[in-house]
Amino acid sequence: MSQSVPTYDLFIEPILRILSLHPDGMKAADVHDAAADDLQLSTEQRQAMISSGQLTYKNRAGWAHDRLKRAGLSDSPRRGHWQLTDAGRAMAAHYPLALPPEELKRIATAFANVILSPKTLHGGDEVSSECVDTTLSPDDRLEQALAELRSATAAELLENLLRVSPNRFEVIVLDVLHGLGYGTNRNDLQRVGGSGDGGIDGVISLDKLGLEKVYVQAKRWQNTVGRPDLQAFYGALAGQKAKRGVFITTSEFTHQAIEFARSVEGIVLIDGERLVNLMMETEVGVSSRTLKLPILDTDYFDN
Repeated sequence: MSQSVPTYDLFIEPILRILSLHPDGMKAADVHDAAADDLQLSTEQRQAMISSGQLTYKNRAGWAHDRLKRAGLSDSPRRGHWQLTDAGRAMAAHYPLALPPEELKRIATAFANVILSPKTLHGGDEVSSECVDTTLSPDDRLEQALAELRSATAAELLENLLRVSPNRFEVIVLDVLHGLGYGTNRNDLQRVGGSGDGGIDGVISLDKLGLEKVYVQAKRWQNTVGRPDLQAFYGALAGQKAKRGVFITTSEFTHQAIEFARSVEGIVLIDGERLVNLMMETEVGVSSRTLKLPILDTDYFDN
């Protein structure tokens, strides 16, 4: 079982101790690695990344040093260089074994006076540090919030998919496939549907002449899709002399259905969870907003 990278607050004390051994300071990159060694991070933990592509342990070490700076215990006298202040060296000497929990919490919450909520922006009170999980860095909290928003949106998408008509569901499925890059234009994805469709709900032309086609079956179901449903779809593909097919449902596939799809060539299964994630990826039925996140441009300040 893989281990997660320690939360950023657990990097605070190792960084304080490491810098206390180097009065002239150290390169930030060296502190990152020394803290990782102190925390005995595994190779897997050192390779983990946040969504932006930065190594997680380096990101958390950076936020830990940010808290030390805000608490007046450390500084960055020049770019990429960390050094304890007199107060930082005094604290390390005063607590030679370990920082008391209350001191660690004070450092971790040294940012509370600069966090603004919508209420603060309109003249309200500052956010209390008690309202903030001090074990999560701002990047971690942002990623957690994004995950919660995605989860909530996925649930709402699935609810709406179950309410639409079967015909509308087939159109939505083709919109998603087009958003994924199938078909040279939207007209290359045609809904078949209706009685006598032979188990085929849509057809995708992969080339302008329509020589290569993918056949689609879209089922707005709550019941689990079983092996017989996949066998019937496979038979419909054979009837069309088709080599490729996509079976999409709002529900799930049984183990037997999944094993059948693996035993034959050319069938792709998309269940409800994967479908709503693809809808968010292609922005079908959803829209997204851009957040402007300020990140210091240190190159700007160089001579």
